[in-house]
Amino acid sequence: MKKVLIANRGEIARRVIRTLKKMNISSVAIFSDADRFAPHVLEADEAVYVGESPSSASYLKQDLILEHCKNLGVDGIHPGYGFLSENANFARKVKDAGIKLIGPSPESMEIMGDKLSAKQAVKSYNVPLVPGVDSAITAIDEAIKIAEEVGYPVLIKASAGGGGKGMRLVHSSSEFAEQMRLAQNEARSSFGDDAVFIEKFVTQPRHIEIQVFADSHGNVVYLFERECSIQRRHQKVVEEAPSAILTAELRKTMGEAAVAVCKACNYEGAGTVEFLLDGDLNFYFLEMNTRLQVEHPVTEEITKTDLVEWQIRVARGERLPKLQDELAIFGHAIEVRVYAEDALGGFVPDIGKLNRYRIPKGEFIRVDDAFNEGMDIPIYYDPMIAKLVVWGNDRKEAIERTIEAIDNYQISGVKTTLDFGKFVLKHPAFVSGNFDTNFVKDHFSDTSVMYTSMEEEKEALLHGINQIWTDLKNRKEHDYASREIVGAWKNSRG
Repeated sequence: MKKVLIANRGEIARRVIRTLKKMNISSVAIFSDADRFAPHVLEADEAVYVGESPSSASYLKQDLILEHCKNLGVDGIHPGYGFLSENANFARKVKDAGIKLIGPSPESMEIMGDKLSAKQAVKSYNVPLVPGVDSAITAIDEAIKIAEEVGYPVLIKASAGGGGKGMRLVHSSSEFAEQMRLAQNEARSSFGDDAVFIEKFVTQPRHIEIQVFADSHGNVVYLFERECSIQRRHQKVVEEAPSAILTAELRKTMGEAAVAVCKACNYEGAGTVEFLLDGDLNFYFLEMNTRLQVEHPVTEEITKTDLVEWQIRVARGERLPKLQDELAIFGHAIEVRVYAEDALGGFVPDIGKLNRYRIPKGEFIRVDDAFNEGMDIPIYYDPMIAKLVVWGNDRKEAIERTIEAIDNYQISGVKTTLDFGKFVLKHPAFVSGNFDTNFVKDHFSDTSVMYTSMEEEKEALLHGINQIWTDLKNRKEHDYASREIVGAWKNSRG
């Protein structure tokens, strides 16, 4: 594999380019009008234009992307995540074109891309499933009967897709019909498929996912878990590895179940098996993502691996770089997603120019981002600016280092989720490890709690600055005091 096209944009494109450079493989970036001068375009060895700013007119144009591959002599495509990364039709076209997709087979994507077929595939491997049905339901009367048998509350879930779309929580039969119609309508508009199924709603659920990897020689490993329970709109905001709640025994049991899921669909490459963990530490298969995850850096940090390099090596037909008994956990890592969103206004996306953009730096800090100072946040794509990843020798140290990194992350021009990330990391529920996917609902539904936290922090900062001024003024060191105060003020984001 000598030349790879990255069929994606932003921070994941930059992430892949870094590994390609390390492996002496030429990189080809693609770009839309909005991304013409984006960092991933400037950093690649070559770059080609794929269309107007909307993703439907650029990053999703399968045939044009393949035409560029043919013209440029590309022999591998890395799809990143999102866009075409789990599109079985695209994977099949890539294969037919004689190009290697750095990912699983179209058949594996199809099995795991549909939640119902995924359930049916793993059932024979004794992977625990959430109580419910594993077949599509369209008749409301039949669905209500099933829901009553399963027991309320239940979840109505779209068979295709993810990201919380086509999902409805139902507490009683009186609201079931309306919620099912809403779920079907959203599933139809989002995925072109209104098939839904019913599951028992797991109380106090934690979202635990297992990183898996498989090669073409029959080797399958799990690279431990990621805790992804801090979510808004069913999408992750803060992730960590390992989980604060898993025992060594439970970790091994869940890891082996994730390996069984891989075997159920003859998997190859990087994947993530997602589980729900209830309050009694029972776990249930949720779904499998047949791609690299946004939060893969925390796994890289605790396993000292390069998962993109692993992907490329497996795609080239090589064996996995390490087997299960060679893998171990080193320390603790936390990822805070930095979104251009107004957390205090319901996490609505924000757009604008990055008037100031300075990332924190340090030995244990990693920032995977997609922007430079002065760039605009485009309205056409996901509003994520960056992923702040911090490692520590243990969870306590990782939390402390992440809070310090947030304090040193300077962004102005758009609202971001940095303050929310800091709120999470300082909250007693998170610090204790006693939290679940209801964290935002339970602790952040009244956003005045964050206003109060920010005001207290501001008062403490001002008190500290006044103390510096008073102490140094008494020593008549006015100039030095001024520099100290300016430095302290710049380091704050208030």
